[in-house]
Amino acid sequence: MTRVLVVEDEPQLVRALEINLRARKYVVDAAPDGATALRLAATSPPDAVLLDLGLPDMDGLDVMKTLRRFSRAPILVVSARNTSDEKVAALDAGADDYITKPFSMDELLARLRAATRRTGPEGQAEQEQGVVTTKGFTIDLLAKKAKSGGKDIRLTPTEWHLVEVLVRNRGRLVTQRELLQEVWGPSYRTQSNYLRVYMAQLRRKLEADPSHPRYLITAPGMGYRFEV
Repeated sequence: MTRVLVVEDEPQLVRALEINLRARKYVVDAAPDGATALRLAATSPPDAVLLDLGLPDMDGLDVMKTLRRFSRAPILVVSARNTSDEKVAALDAGADDYITKPFSMDELLARLRAATRRTGPEGQAEQEQGVVTTKGFTIDLLAKKAKSGGKDIRLTPTEWHLVEVLVRNRGRLVTQRELLQEVWGPSYRTQSNYLRVYMAQLRRKLEADPSHPRYLITAPGMGYRFEV
C-alpha cells in the first residue's frame, strides 16, 4: 500500500486529507510540524509527501531540503503561498508539484496519483525502457521515434530534447528555468519565449486538440508538466 506523509498544522485540513486518502486505501502518517515530519520520514519512509510551507517550527522549504538528503519520494507542496517566485523556489528546492490552497480534493488526489505512478515499479520500468504510450501517440526515447495512428511524427532535435526532459519527469512540474537550462543552456534561462514557441510546435504535432492539451500541460508562470 502507498504510504503518504501529510505535513500540515491545520487540524481540520489534516482530518479531511486523512479521510479522503484512507478511503482510497492509502496509509497516512500526519505531522503537525517539520521536526515530526522528518522523524516520521526517517522511521517510516513515505511513498509521497504532502507538505505545507507555513509550519510552526521551521519553513517548509527547509523541511524539503532535508528530506531530499535521504528520500526520493515525490513531494507535493500544498500551500497558501501563491506568488510565482514562491512556487518556483519550492520547485527548485525539490518539490515535484505545487498545489495552491484552497484546492479541489479531486485535483489533489489526481496529482498524487500521477506522482506515485511516476515513481512506482511500473513507472520506473517504463522509464528504464524509455517508451511512453498514450491514447494519441507513442514516444520511444531510446529509438528517437514518435508515432501517431501508425504513422511517424517528425520531431526536430530541439523538440526531442524538450520532450525527453518532460517525459523523464512525467507527472512532475518542470520549471521554465530548468527546461531552458537543460535544452538551450545556462545563458538562455530567462528566454521563456523559446519555450512558448517550441511547446506550441510540440502540441501541434502530438496533441489531438493543441488549444486544449491533454498531455503537455502549462502551469502559468511556473513551467510545464507531461501527464499520461
